[in-house]
Amino acid sequence: MLKRYVTTINVMVCLVVIGMLIPHLGYAAGAASALAESPEKIRVLIDSDANNETDDQHAIAYALFSDDVFDVEGITVNKTRNGGDVREQMKEAVRVVKLCNRYLKVPLYRGANGIFEDILPNIDMPYFDGYEAVNFIIQQAKIKSDRKLVLLPIGKLTNIALALARDPSIIPNVKVVWLGSNYPKPGEYNMMDDLSAVRYLLESSVEFEMVTVRYKDTVNPGGTWVIKAYQEEIFRRMPGLGPHLSQSVTGRHGGEFSCFGDYSKSLFSCARQHGNPPYRSLFDVGAIAVVKNPDWARSTVMPRPALVGNGWEERPDNPMKMIVWDDFDADAILEDFFGTMEKSGSK
Repeated sequence: MLKRYVTTINVMVCLVVIGMLIPHLGYAAGAASALAESPEKIRVLIDSDANNETDDQHAIAYALFSDDVFDVEGITVNKTRNGGDVREQMKEAVRVVKLCNRYLKVPLYRGANGIFEDILPNIDMPYFDGYEAVNFIIQQAKIKSDRKLVLLPIGKLTNIALALARDPSIIPNVKVVWLGSNYPKPGEYNMMDDLSAVRYLLESSVEFEMVTVRYKDTVNPGGTWVIKAYQEEIFRRMPGLGPHLSQSVTGRHGGEFSCFGDYSKSLFSCARQHGNPPYRSLFDVGAIAVVKNPDWARSTVMPRPALVGNGWEERPDNPMKMIVWDDFDADAILEDFFGTMEKSGSK
């Protein structure tokens, strides 16, 4: 009897220790087992500069709550010009995942602060800049599956390029759907934050799709800039939506929140608005949307251009192709976004 009691106590102590350690292991839980049981779902791994604006948070929540379509196998973060380093980006990703009631169910890993060309010479070292995210991407890409892993970078391409460079054997196992570029015009935030990573992807044999932004482009207006969430509608529809937590989460701008819908209102309250009536474009939601339903935009298969400076040089004879997404159905995407939020939990 005493032996059984001691064994039980030892097991309980081990479980407590494991529980204490998990939050420090890259915020990961069940990484290798993240594949869902439904083989028809789309495997996705999101790479985000989560603390940058307001669209990353909404894209992450949209993907997590679309669990009838997606197996979200993990989230990695990187640093861009806004929102601080990867520690700050991770804090925001953790907030959102907690508010979606997926914390310790969806693994989160810190990625790169720097850019691809600066990190590449150290790629064979064990602890290069971004190694946690890069190694996780490689690990998930090597899981045996009949479904390709869709890598969904909605920030700069650094972590993705580093993973492909560190282990090119994963290339046949993944597809990259990147939210970036004003193609065919030059520039765009995600692209400019790591031009070297974009160039690497364009020359890689990886399956590559580019979800255009086309910020304020009135000549080619079909990018994700058109997916405009108006502040009034956010304030009216989002509060109270999502699973309600017993323990509140402190927001990026302060305040305590127990569901994502209330946090959405806070983000839109604190972010600089555009236009009259005021809105913010949910650029990153567009990338999630076209993977969820390709009918919500136009896809064009084309030879991969070269990136020269921050502009494009067409290569019509290039045998390597890519897909460019534009002409987004903003109304359909936003209605599905709000509908997904409403199904995630009642007010």
